[in-house]
Formats: sequence, structure tokens, C-alpha cells
Amino acid sequence: MINQEKKLKQKAQCRQILTAACMLIASVGIPFNIYASEIKIGIVNTERILIESAPAVRAQKKIEKEFLPRDQELKKMAAQVKVLQEQLEKDGMTMPETDRRGKERELANLNREYQRAQRQLREDLSLRQNDEFAAIQLNASKVIQAIAEAEKYDLILQLQDSVYRSQRIDITDKVIKALADK
Repeated sequence: MINQEKKLKQKAQCRQILTAACMLIASVGIPFNIYASEIKIGIVNTERILIESAPAVRAQKKIEKEFLPRDQELKKMAAQVKVLQEQLEKDGMTMPETDRRGKERELANLNREYQRAQRQLREDLSLRQNDEFAAIQLNASKVIQAIAEAEKYDLILQLQDSVYRSQRIDITDKVIKALADK
């Protein structure tokens, strides 16, 4: 019985503290609303910048040109694998056992080499893209900083960090244009 009374008193105290905290937060929020109209906020879509900006387009073309020979080599290997596989399927039953085993080994080795080269190309391509994107992001951050200072923004967020945004606060097009001018 005494234990229940203590629990009831503790709950009442918690409610009082919670009510006081809510009132304090509400009273602090009222003056904030007065100044909220003076705060200038912007939103930036970094994904669009990494896809549509002039430096991103140039980087993508540069990477494609850089990896084109390796991609063509992979296509040649894939064609060799296909030809060897078709040859085995077509002539495998009529071939002497030793020739067939040799061709199967050759196909397995070529297939392994193809998969290794494909995996290596993907890794190298990913690393190269990450390097280029990091440079673009660094440059974009500088441009965003310059826009924020020039236009007196108080806060600029990435689009991914916002739940809702108005189109009028989206400065992505300004950033893309500024990057194109560089």
C-alpha cells in the first residue's frame, strides 16, 4: 500500500516536470517564430550535381574513354568463351576424350580469367569514379559555400536530409550553373 502511494507521487511529479518542460519549450519557441521569417534556408540535390553538372559529365566521358580498351578486351574474352562453349557443345560428343578434356580445361581457365578480369575492371572503375566524384563534391562544396555567403544563406541542407522542401529554396540549379562556369 505504501509502495503504491510512492509510485503515484512519483508519477505526479513526473507529470509536473513534463508539463513544466513543455511550457518552457513552448515559451522559447514563440520568440523563435518571430525571427523565423528572417532565416534563409537552401536545399541542394547533390545527386543531381553528380549527374548533371558539367564537371560530372566531363568526368564520366573521361572515365569511359579511359576504360574503353579494357571493356573491349573483356568483350573479346566473352566472345572467345562463347565460341569455345559452342564448339564443345557441338563437337564434344564426337571428339576424342583427351581433346574434349583439354577443351573443357581451356574453357574453364578462360572463363575464370574472364570473371577475374571483369571483377578487376568493376573494382578499378568504382575506385576511379569515387575519385572523380570526390573531386566534384569538393568543388561543389566550395561553390555552395560561395553562394551561401554571397546570398546570405543561414543554412543549406542536402536534399536527402529534408523531409519536405519547397521548390523556391532549391539552389541546385544555381550550383550546377556555377560549376559549368568554372
